Amino acid sequence: MEILKVKEKIPSSINSILISNYTKAKRNKRPDKIKQIVYPERDGKRMSDNTKQFNWIVKIKENLERLFANNQDVFIAGDLLWYPVEGNNKIRTAPDAMVVFGRPKGHRGSYKSWEESHIAPQVVFEILSPGNTAKEMKKKIKFYEKYGVKEYYEYNPDKIELKGWLRADNRLDNISEIQGWISPILNIKFEITKDDLYIFLPDGSPFLTTIELDQLRIKGIEAERLKTISAEEKAESERLRAISAEKKAETESLRAESERLRAISAEARSELLSKKLKELGIALYNEF
Repeated sequence: MEILKVKEKIPSSINSILISNYTKAKRNKRPDKIKQIVYPERDGKRMSDNTKQFNWIVKIKENLERLFANNQDVFIAGDLLWYPVEGNNKIRTAPDAMVVFGRPKGHRGSYKSWEESHIAPQVVFEILSPGNTAKEMKKKIKFYEKYGVKEYYEYNPDKIELKGWLRADNRLDNISEIQGWISPILNIKFEITKDDLYIFLPDGSPFLTTIELDQLRIKGIEAERLKTISAEEKAESERLRAISAEKKAETESLRAESERLRAISAEARSELLSKKLKELGIALYNEF
């Protein structure tokens, strides 16, 4: 008997339901791997445009490291990308130097606020180069104002011009008198002369370059060496003085002993003479 294969035609209404369900399932199906947002550790920009700018960036960053070397909850970085908003890797900037209180020291490829207890850098420094534009720097101020920076300092080493902003009422206000200004957060002092900008630590010592710090270290070592030599020379002088006094005392003792012996010798001679005289002269006189 021949078996006939008959292909049943699916009603259009059922077919529509199947297609609809398939489309929904496809739309709602989650991919095996969710695409992760990448936060680059580089922005393709140079850290500095010239040696003067670079030296100032390093000088400020390293002296701030010195200032908070013993405080493990102060993170300091230079030219590190800061991402203030999770999920958006386009909102970012790399301050020339930044200080974050309440975050531990340690290596970071970038600073992501949501991974740092949502703590924004409190103090930020920017060192200008000839390539920086007014528009660019104005944009930076707005960025720092929006994302919580409390103090912002901008220095132009070519013009020896320092500007500062301090947070008040959720905005950054310009510091009208920057000469002799003391940072409320860092407690460092800024002094501007016609030759340069000078920044002083709370103890009054100036921010120094690596070379100056090394020279100071060498001077300190030399001073300690000379101090040690001086102490050794003083000790040697005291030793020689003690030896001299000892020899003097010994000489006096020998002189006294000599005098004693001389006195004994004189007395012995006197007694001998007296005896002789008595035997001769005094005895004859008594007989006479």
